Amino acid sequence: MADPTRREKVHLIASNDRTVSELAAPFDMSLAAISKHIKVLERAGLLNKTTKGRTNISRLNPDSLSSAIEWLRFYE
Repeated sequence: MADPTRREKVHLIASNDRTVSELAAPFDMSLAAISKHIKVLERAGLLNKTTKGRTNISRLNPDSLSSAIEWLRFYE
């Protein structure tokens, strides 16, 4: 979450599930670069990715955000 691009992607996905193309639209980046950001967020457990045909759809994993918030509150 330290990267502003990743924070913006989480913000976009929070309102609705998104495809890789939809996540790439607001940024001046290649689809490969966007995919790398998505993979980092997936490994962190913040996103879940499903595949429908040839389309990859990213969905927010709110449970992992709750865990992160609890961890951060300890340091407030």
